[in-house]
Amino acid sequence: MELPAAPLAACDAPEGGRAYWLKAADGQRLRLAHWPGERQVLILPGRTEYIEKYGLVIRDLAAQGWGAMVIDWRGQGLADRSNPDASMGDVARFSDFQLDLDAYLNAAADLGASHAPWLAHSMGGCIALRGLIRGKTPPAVAFSGPMLGLNQPAYLTPALRAMALVMRPLGLDKRYAPTTGPDFGLPGMAFEDNTLTSDRAQFDRMKAQIVADPRLALGGPSLRWMIEALAEMEALAALPSPQIPALFGLGSDEEIVSQAAIRTRVANWPGAELAFFEGARHELTMERPEVRDDFLARMLTLFNEHAS
Repeated sequence: MELPAAPLAACDAPEGGRAYWLKAADGQRLRLAHWPGERQVLILPGRTEYIEKYGLVIRDLAAQGWGAMVIDWRGQGLADRSNPDASMGDVARFSDFQLDLDAYLNAAADLGASHAPWLAHSMGGCIALRGLIRGKTPPAVAFSGPMLGLNQPAYLTPALRAMALVMRPLGLDKRYAPTTGPDFGLPGMAFEDNTLTSDRAQFDRMKAQIVADPRLALGGPSLRWMIEALAEMEALAALPSPQIPALFGLGSDEEIVSQAAIRTRVANWPGAELAFFEGARHELTMERPEVRDDFLARMLTLFNEHAS
């Protein structure tokens, strides 16, 4: 079935990319972009991210002979946002992202990428791990700073859960999680305070994209997003690793997700490789050139070894 065309802004990616609308099983409208190639990578972005952010990554993949696909998950990018506050990252259930993943994989099969490896960043890594445990079988997967746990004080999780118990029956868990708000994250972030990248040019590029199209910007998460995410990460931590070749990328200056949770998963994933980068922050594919180039080279080595 031919997918309806969707908008795609200029983003440093090669020519020939096309964007489409697709729908998840519950009717949520998502956006997909596709750059054809004989070999293709499926990119699973993180929270707050959008297709155009990966333009330079797609360019680098194309230079090595790879096509790519990227998705806007529900609640971000140009996909449907269910909360009346478009600046809030919100989801009713974390399992809803599996509906998005299923729609993404079905569209990928229609576009000739049914056996493509995955590049999964941050929240996309959490979604990917659940998908693998559900039985999805890409030939290989590369995780960049995967969200397998959050870097936050131990007391905060039970405090948030107690707050949600009070607020959820009143419908108030759809408000921003404590300490966040509409300007939380990249929209209100200065380079000097950012936890995303040590590369000023990459930071300025990301910032310029959401200034040029404010629809792409996203602030803090809702309380229910936080509770759902914490429950999902806790559930995944108790499950065995899938038998899929895997690379995990981690920066020494990672402050958003839990370094310990990533190391624990790697240690319990037979054959998994950990690529550790001194001085790197959360966005390895948008880090300074020596980090991003090394991570992408390791990723493509893995993908070439397990090409189907």
